[in-house]
Amino acid sequence: MDYQKLFESDINQESVKAWRAQGKKAIGYICCHVPVEIMQALDILPVRIRATGVTETPEADTWMSTFSCSFARGMLQRWMDGTYELDGIVTSDGCMMSSRSFDNAEYQGKGDGKLYMQIGAPRMYQGELERNYYREELNDLIKALEEFSGNKLTDEKLKAAIEKENKARGLVRQIFELRKAEHPVISGEEALKITLAHCDYPVDEYIAMLEAFLADAKNRKPITDSRARLMIIGSALDNPGYIKVIEEKGGLVVADATCFGSRPFACDVETKGDLLDNLAEFYLNRILCPRMLDNRVKLQKMIVDTCKEYNVQGVVYEKMQYCECWGGESLYLEPDLKDVGVPMIEVEREEHLANAGQLAIRAEAFIEMIED
Repeated sequence: MDYQKLFESDINQESVKAWRAQGKKAIGYICCHVPVEIMQALDILPVRIRATGVTETPEADTWMSTFSCSFARGMLQRWMDGTYELDGIVTSDGCMMSSRSFDNAEYQGKGDGKLYMQIGAPRMYQGELERNYYREELNDLIKALEEFSGNKLTDEKLKAAIEKENKARGLVRQIFELRKAEHPVISGEEALKITLAHCDYPVDEYIAMLEAFLADAKNRKPITDSRARLMIIGSALDNPGYIKVIEEKGGLVVADATCFGSRPFACDVETKGDLLDNLAEFYLNRILCPRMLDNRVKLQKMIVDTCKEYNVQGVVYEKMQYCECWGGESLYLEPDLKDVGVPMIEVEREEHLANAGQLAIRAEAFIEMIED
């Protein structure tokens, strides 16, 4: 199978249109606490809404303040300008600004026959209390999706959906293992494009493309001209062009800790026992971003461990202006990185790549510092 569509990072709705042409529903989701497995089990195509490629947000700016996160405004702009032709949006309360994107889309969509729903996800996970609350939210989501789609969820369908998503996650992890090599066959820009493709394609199609890429990986030319091995962490990053600027200056991004990158694929959902409990455990307990108030120590340890595992020589901390979740994490993280001899650079950014020149200058200076 041709896997080149993995590297087309622009929002691609061709598979969505083909899906809906069969009379099936396709629903957008925002943030990482909406279980895609539930939608897949109900024969609904989950499409993660992003802002990739947006250069201005004139319509969204009339609904959201310019002092709000430009990624959130970019998502709303994509919804308002017709980039996404979907049957609704499901979101969790990931952060305040993404919730405002949903609120405005829902308000504008009153009476349009689409499904708009927000589920609550606890900001701490300490056990049964939080798991039961989130499970009840999932039950409400299931009821709404069943009524909207006309399909009925069964344990068999849910288990099959979980197994498919686990397979996709496992294949992505195999690809990311290739980045540990001294001379990887995949760049950081390409790696982000591969994970972004998960946002747009049915899981079966995505799996087939991943398998085709892995089969051909041995034929790819290793990258031998990089000057420093880097890890990128921080706010929602759905623009591979950002990494391209860094890599054009000699950095090679071999690892990340971002919600559009490796983190959603880092582990699997358990398929034995109560499946809804397993989903709740998975979505609340995985290490994703600082949104979860009780996982800071785990998040910092994961970043430091990843630096060691991938032989990272420097960390690029990209912080979206006005980002609620990643606004001050460098204060806690930088001392831990210093302890293992890994320098960090903090760069503020916007969704559109308006400061590419400044980024290039700072990236090159950072790489030169690492070389010295």
